[in-house]
Amino acid sequence: MKLIAGKSRLNGSVTIPASKSHTIRAVAIASLAQGESSIRNPLNSGDTLSAVGCYRALGARIDTFENSCWKVTGTAGCIHTPREAIHVGNSGTTLRLAMGSAALAPAGQTITFTGDEQTTSRPIGPLMRALEDLGAKCISIANNERAPVAITGRLKGGKTSIEAFSSQYLSSLLLCTPLAEKDSIIDVPLLNEPGYAKITVDWLKKQKIELEKRGLRHFKIKGGQGYKAFDEQVLADFSSATFFLCAAALIGDEVTLQGLDFADSQPDKAVVDYLKAMGADVTAGKKSVTVRARPLKGIEIDMNTTPDALPAMAVVAAFAEGTTRLVNVPQARTKETDRIKCMAEELYKLGVAVDELPDGLIIRNSKPRKARINGRGDHRIVMALSIAGMAMDGHTTIDTAEAMNVTFPEYVNLMKSIGADLELR
Repeated sequence: MKLIAGKSRLNGSVTIPASKSHTIRAVAIASLAQGESSIRNPLNSGDTLSAVGCYRALGARIDTFENSCWKVTGTAGCIHTPREAIHVGNSGTTLRLAMGSAALAPAGQTITFTGDEQTTSRPIGPLMRALEDLGAKCISIANNERAPVAITGRLKGGKTSIEAFSSQYLSSLLLCTPLAEKDSIIDVPLLNEPGYAKITVDWLKKQKIELEKRGLRHFKIKGGQGYKAFDEQVLADFSSATFFLCAAALIGDEVTLQGLDFADSQPDKAVVDYLKAMGADVTAGKKSVTVRARPLKGIEIDMNTTPDALPAMAVVAAFAEGTTRLVNVPQARTKETDRIKCMAEELYKLGVAVDELPDGLIIRNSKPRKARINGRGDHRIVMALSIAGMAMDGHTTIDTAEAMNVTFPEYVNLMKSIGADLELR
C-alpha cells in the first residue's frame, strides 16, 4: 500500500487514540489476574491484537467484541501450554512481556514464540539470561538470541542483573516475578527509555504489588503474589500524538490534541518540550495541548528516553534553521528497523543533509524536495515521512504504508480531519 502526501495546512482539534503501551500491559496483567477485568478505551490495532491472541493462547479468555471495552477473564497465574508456537506478529512488546509470563508455566512445560521478520530480528538475549537466573529455561531456536524462542517453566525467583538495552526486558521481569515462588532481586546497571519501565511500575502500584526499589536500578519483589481483576480506562498515546505535535509545529495554524494526560508516565510527552525548545508555540493544558507553527531552530536533543520519537523529530529537524543533533539513542537501531540508518537514507532521498552517528543523527537545515520514499515497513517511519510530504510542494509517495495498522490504523483519517492532504492507494 502507498501513502500519497501533498502540501497541507493543518487546523482544528483531534482526539488522540489510546496508548499501545498501556493497552498491552493491561492485557498482560488482566490475563494473569484472577477474575474478570474490564479494559476501557483500549487501542484496537495490530500490535494490541497480537497481545490479545498471545494471551488467549496462554489461557486467558478475552472478549474484544465491544471496541470500547474488552473483557478479560484471567488465568490466576495458571499458564496454559499451547501445542503450537505463539505468533506475536510485529509486536516486540508482546514478545518480550509474554516471555516472562510463559516462564510461569508448570515445571518442564515449554512455550514457543515466534513473530514476523522484524520481530525475529530484535535481540532478546539479556531477557533470556535473566529468566534463566530466576529458574526458567530459555532456548533461541536459531541460537542467535532472537526469536523463535522456547521458554520452559517454572520461574522460581532469586537474583539477577540485567542490562536493559530495551526497557521491555525489565518490564517483562517486573510483571512476572510477583508470581514466582520466591522473592526476586533485580539489579539494572543499564536502562534505556526508563519511562516505559515506570509505566509498568505504575501498573504494579495500582495492583498493590509488594516491592522495594531504588529508583529504577534495583528491585526486590516479593514472590507468591497475585494480580486482581480491575476496571481501568486506557489513557491516550503520547507516541501517536508525536506525529500530530510535529506536523503542527511545521504546518499548523492552530491544532489542539485532546485526551493527553501529562500526569502519566509515558516518556514521549517530552516531545512537547523538544518542540518548545526549537521555537514552536506550544500550550499544554491538563488534558490537551495546542500547537501553532513558528520558525524552528536546530538544537541538540538527548533522545535516550524517547526512541520512538526519533523518526518524527528527524523530519522536524530537516525544516529547522541550523543544525539539529539527535543523540544518545542507540536502541533506535534495534526497533522494528534500524531507525537511525533508515531515516538517514530516506531523508537523503528528499535532499536533506544528514549524517549518521552510532547513537543518533545530525541533520542540517535543508530544502527537502518531493521524492518516492520507502517507509521500510515501519509504522513510525511511514507516519514521520508523511509529515515531510505534507510540508513540501507537490506530492510524495511513501511505500509500505500498511505498516501504520500495527499501532495507528486511524492515522490518515484523523490527520485528514484537520486538513491533511493524504491518500492511501
